[in-house]
Amino acid sequence: MSQSSRYLAFVSYLLSLPGALFVLLARRDDPFAVYHARQSLRLAIVGLLAPLIWAVVAWGLAWIPLAGGMLGVILFALVIAVYAGLLVSWVAGMIYSLRGQVRPLPLFGTRSMRRPAAQPAPTPETTPELLERTTASDA
Repeated sequence: MSQSSRYLAFVSYLLSLPGALFVLLARRDDPFAVYHARQSLRLAIVGLLAPLIWAVVAWGLAWIPLAGGMLGVILFALVIAVYAGLLVSWVAGMIYSLRGQVRPLPLFGTRSMRRPAAQPAPTPETTPELLERTTASDA
């Protein structure tokens, strides 16, 4: 795999949403960079949706007298936990991209592999095939 593919994959994590969109639009022919851009895009979407979902749930709970507001504040701990997981996955994605590895991110990256609708979901046996196919085509 080329050095430029590694750098593009790294940029997709470093610049988050704009970086992932740039790689997906500009370098669609590079499977390694696109794989990491999809994972980065997934992280960005989760990072945007977590506080929005919390706000909607907390607003709904605020209508419950006495305990509703407190439950909303307590649920904010889940948003903090999601962001801690995102941070771990983000750093892992940067490391994987610079090392040239095609590995799903911890917690959030298992769905980034593209699969046709007619095929079943990937099993542990298909992940090494993806790794082998990606590294063999870039060599």
